[in-house]
Amino acid sequence: MATPTEVLDVDGQDVTITNPQKLYFPAAGITKLDLVRYYLAVADGALRAAGGRPMALKRYVNGIDGQAFYQKRAPENRPAWIETVELKYPSGRSAHEIVLRDAAQLAWVVNLGCIDLHPHAVRADDLAHPDELRIDLDPIPGVPWEHVREVALACRDVLADHGIVGWPKTSGSRGMHIFCRIERRWSFVEVRRAALALAREVEARVPDLATSRWWKEERHGVFIDYNQNAKDHTTTSAYSVRPTADARVSAPLHWDEVGACEAGDFTVATVPARLAAIGDPADGIDLAVGDLSSLVALAAAQKAAGMDDPPPPPPGPPESGPRSGGGSPRARSRSGGTGKAEAQPVDDAPGDTGAPKPTGRRRSTMPLIEIARAAGEDEAMAGLERWKARHPDVWVQLEPADVLVDSMRGRSSTWTRIRINLRHVPADQRPPQEPLEVDFDPWAGLDVEAFRRGQRS
Repeated sequence: MATPTEVLDVDGQDVTITNPQKLYFPAAGITKLDLVRYYLAVADGALRAAGGRPMALKRYVNGIDGQAFYQKRAPENRPAWIETVELKYPSGRSAHEIVLRDAAQLAWVVNLGCIDLHPHAVRADDLAHPDELRIDLDPIPGVPWEHVREVALACRDVLADHGIVGWPKTSGSRGMHIFCRIERRWSFVEVRRAALALAREVEARVPDLATSRWWKEERHGVFIDYNQNAKDHTTTSAYSVRPTADARVSAPLHWDEVGACEAGDFTVATVPARLAAIGDPADGIDLAVGDLSSLVALAAAQKAAGMDDPPPPPPGPPESGPRSGGGSPRARSRSGGTGKAEAQPVDDAPGDTGAPKPTGRRRSTMPLIEIARAAGEDEAMAGLERWKARHPDVWVQLEPADVLVDSMRGRSSTWTRIRINLRHVPADQRPPQEPLEVDFDPWAGLDVEAFRRGQRS
């Protein structure tokens, strides 16, 4: 039997939707065709955010309950009307990534299984100079939503003090984003340092609510993730649908909405009508191009005062498989299994993961033990439950933020690592590092030394 398809006429261009009735969001009853129609309904806003930029593809070919995989390289069998641009990486490799310009191209990408959009912070005509400063507010487990909103307002004030206009949006998960258009004359390193300077300034103003601490186990409150500005990182753009059961959307907001908004109000079912009723809150973003000089100067002053830069995140792993496949563009994290999926550090390089203890280039100052490394989150969480059953007296002393559930970069998909921070457990009651409950090696078969040499090239 032939695979069912539906052909849509999108502004005069035929776009074939394969398996249109495949359920992508089972709980919400949303099919692939429903998702395509959502993106067509918000195309102007989605293209304002993601258009003209190279983008990595995160593909959920079996919907949100299936395993997603990352693809940097544009599929070879793409139509002639799909634009690409070549990005080059420190390893010496390169990849042609897709660049969206119109609604037909957007629909074609969604048909590949791209539920959310992950554009770079550069335009296709100048890959060396970001035109966007990206602020990602990432609450640790247990932090209430109102704290995220308060930190967002503090970020607005700091940006304004430095002559920059911020454009807020929900992340579509537990956090918020603030994106700022900037002049294209600073390098990735300078933009990242400016973002770090801003994070430190916000932390100084609301120290009980915000943190710029890079290492996950040292954070409190809302982490201001400045490393979203690192080269080759991508971030979910406005109007992207997130892989949550209720199909939440990363929705642009007016600043006067931030103080009272609720993240769950913005979904595939509600956002098109909102856009039709009030327009796009971010429709002026391209006219508000800011000068980053003041924040760059603040970064230099902080460095002169002894505030060193945290280490940059490692570049993504090499591409594997056919040219239509690809490695993850960045590390990801889900703190405490909450569904948060924003960029996070990788503090252990690929290597021998068979050792029953954490490995890595950096030894944390916190008393961490590792519980599991698994191909999937469900398997890792089952391992955590076994550990919990063996150590009930320890478990009751842990706080939500002490359980670190990280979705880590793999060769073509993510894998899950679980660690426990024993900082709230008296030293004489802390269990030792034990053999991992699940001991998955995401780098099996990879020439690790060659990989590391490639990263340094």
